[in-house]
Amino acid sequence: MNLKKITAIALGAVMAVSMAVPTFAADDVETVTDGKLTVATSPDFAPYEFYSIDDDGNPTLAGFDMDLAKYIADKMGLELEVVPMDFDGVLSELAQKNVDLGMAGLSPDPAREDAMEFSDLYYQGGQSFVTVKDKADQFKSLEDANNKDYSIGAQTGSIQLDLANENTPDADIVSLPKVTDLITELLTGKMDGAFIETAVAESYQKNYPDLVIVCDVPYDAVGSAIGVSKGNDALLKAVNAAIADALDDGSMDKFIADATELAAGQTYEGTLDDNGAVPETDDTAEDAE
Repeated sequence: MNLKKITAIALGAVMAVSMAVPTFAADDVETVTDGKLTVATSPDFAPYEFYSIDDDGNPTLAGFDMDLAKYIADKMGLELEVVPMDFDGVLSELAQKNVDLGMAGLSPDPAREDAMEFSDLYYQGGQSFVTVKDKADQFKSLEDANNKDYSIGAQTGSIQLDLANENTPDADIVSLPKVTDLITELLTGKMDGAFIETAVAESYQKNYPDLVIVCDVPYDAVGSAIGVSKGNDALLKAVNAAIADALDDGSMDKFIADATELAAGQTYEGTLDDNGAVPETDDTAEDAE
């Protein structure tokens, strides 16, 4: 995999400046690269992680996961290095211990515990079933989507794909690598519905008013955690301490508010091209109406 690395300097333009005093000395925790905290993310999951586009068309990695990553790195006295990739790549790279953390709106699914450790929850969220306005009347409940005539989508490797298989086994279930792919398929009528994390669905709904959140999807593990390299107990302890501080001092609330505001503007969700630019074949989201 050709991993494109973005340093903390590139993140600074849209992130809240962290005044965190290091809690753990850098030499207290072993990381993939000495002096750095390497974080894998999938930047197609606003407001967790995405690219904010400025007036000149320049993309900058943003989102409350990215703000929290910077906060954690600062607490540990480490330089932050972010590696953007598709979601299933985040899981793979973390399982292979090529990165220290995976931050991509991860649900602490017990099925993933052999591949990674999970931090404490830092965000309480939920799961939703989404469609478009013209089809909303077809789905009075989640059970209505369990129909062989419907094409139902979810992101590859995600909890949402598990939920699709669990709740709509009779439907034609389609897994796609990016949430943006799901949104495109929904808006163009190629897909009838999709399972999407609630905060992400709400973010897309602001930019695409034709989207409709039909109902909540039952799921026991409500909330998001950070994936930590397996067996690195010192790192897990440091991450949990930083999460607790971010929740206690109000930083997390600010990160969420800032990311939500940015996600309502001009954005791009997905990986950049080899020149670090938005691919010409992809469209950025229009400003919210």
